[in-house]
Amino acid sequence: MSWASRRQFSYGTAIGLFFLVLFAIPFALWLYEPATCFDGTQNQGETAVDKSGPCQLLDERTLIPHAILWSRGLEVREGMYSAVGYVENPNAEAGVARVGYRFGLYDEKNVLIAEREGFTYVMPGGLTPVFQGAIETGNRKVIRTYLEFTGPLVWERMHNRTKELSISNKSVTNVIEAPRLTALVKNNAVIGFTDISFVAVIFDTAGNAFAGSETLLPRIAPGETKEIVFTWPTPFDYTVGRVDVLPLLPPGPFIGN
Repeated sequence: MSWASRRQFSYGTAIGLFFLVLFAIPFALWLYEPATCFDGTQNQGETAVDKSGPCQLLDERTLIPHAILWSRGLEVREGMYSAVGYVENPNAEAGVARVGYRFGLYDEKNVLIAEREGFTYVMPGGLTPVFQGAIETGNRKVIRTYLEFTGPLVWERMHNRTKELSISNKSVTNVIEAPRLTALVKNNAVIGFTDISFVAVIFDTAGNAFAGSETLLPRIAPGETKEIVFTWPTPFDYTVGRVDVLPLLPPGPFIGN
């Protein structure tokens, strides 16, 4: 090959490489799709397809199992019950935004008396009380109560907003006529909260729940303290031991460090 031919070949090769860089790389970038939490592929440190790693959805296999600790029917008056259950979730940064549940109330022959369904959430890192009131049972006594979830639990990275609320000064009075429970709620957050539910459960000295109620606080401002009140229409048949007052707020989005 002559010198002129070699020079022409070199020029041609250079021009070819120039156009390759000019068009091929942008084309490759156009074809490239970065990994996401919605691409149907297990990548970017995920432990299941589009779960865990950097994703909002979490792989339940990597979490500490949740548990329904107990459930019980609580007699309000003859023929009227409330049902309450405690769900424990030890995972501080994982919760469930919405899940269906069912209470079943049974008599001494294990025959279903009443059934109630609803929706709840599972708060991260603590107890979630599930409560249903005003359950009519006629003249039948409730002996056993079961709580179960009726749908799959979809776990997400979440924040337990009730951690910003503190409960103090719990006081039970007038137990032999019309029992009344009062408590103080303080909002330790820098933001206000609205529509906060509170579930109260009263236990006897042996640790058995025998009364429950729910109340709603429409609003509490940052740094504010408010009183909440629970009442029952009939006297208590047991000596009051432990008193739980648990706040309920839908879990918020997780904010990383």
